[in-house]
Amino acid sequence: MTEIIAACVALAALAGGVTVIAKLVKFLRKMSDAIDDWQGEPDRPGVQGRPGVMQRLEKIEAQLKPNNGHSTRDVVNRVEQTVRRVEDTLAASLEAQRGDTD
Repeated sequence: MTEIIAACVALAALAGGVTVIAKLVKFLRKMSDAIDDWQGEPDRPGVQGRPGVMQRLEKIEAQLKPNNGHSTRDVVNRVEQTVRRVEDTLAASLEAQRGDTD
């Protein structure tokens, strides 16, 4: 009877160990993916490389600074200037209309 209990305990320990190892492998794969995403991956046959997080952030930061008309910041500045001109023109037109009716 004790052999059966010992065998059951051994099987339960083995099953628990396999479960822990399976979860550990799954976790390590996720960590590996996260590290690959952070560092980026080089080109390899048939697969285009991906830049790492720091390279991507560098590109994003470049869009936040003016650079002679090609960055997002330049576009926002141009839109803001255009909106101000439209507002000024509209205000002047409204003021002229008010002056004509007086």
